[in-house]
Amino acid sequence: MIFSQDRTRLRQQYLDTWQKANRGETLEPLEELIADVIRDHPEYHPLLNNADAAVSSEFYPEHGTTNPFLHMGMHIALREQVATDRPAGIKDLTRKLILRYRDSHEMEHHMMEPLGKVLWEAQRDQTEPDQQQYMEQLRSLVKSRS
Repeated sequence: MIFSQDRTRLRQQYLDTWQKANRGETLEPLEELIADVIRDHPEYHPLLNNADAAVSSEFYPEHGTTNPFLHMGMHIALREQVATDRPAGIKDLTRKLILRYRDSHEMEHHMMEPLGKVLWEAQRDQTEPDQQQYMEQLRSLVKSRS
C-alpha cells in the first residue's frame, strides 16, 4: 500500500499508522518503519494529528513548502534500500556515510538529493532510475566528506 498511486490512500496509510502507534497497538513491519520515520519528524505531528488537513493539503515547492509525505517517503525508500541492499552496495556505502555524518537522520537527508535527482530524471525521461548514476552520486558523498 505504501507504493499506491492514490494520494489519499497513501496519506491515509501514514495517518492510520500514526494513530495506531499512538494508541500503543502492535504494528506490522511496514507500519513500524512508517511510525519510526514519523517519530523522527515531530514538525509533522500537528499535520498528522489533523486528518482532514493532512489528506487535503497541497504542498508547493515554489511557495517554499515541503511535502511532508514525499519527504517521509524518501526516508522510507532509503531505509528499505539499505535493508535490502538494493541497489547492490548501498548498505556498505551507508556504513561509510554514517561514519562521516555521525547522525543517520542527517545522513539520509544528504542521500535524498541524489535519490530525488535520479527519480526526477527517470520520471522526466520515462525510464527506469539510473542506479549506476545514483550509486556514483552516493559514492561522491563519501568522498566529499573525507
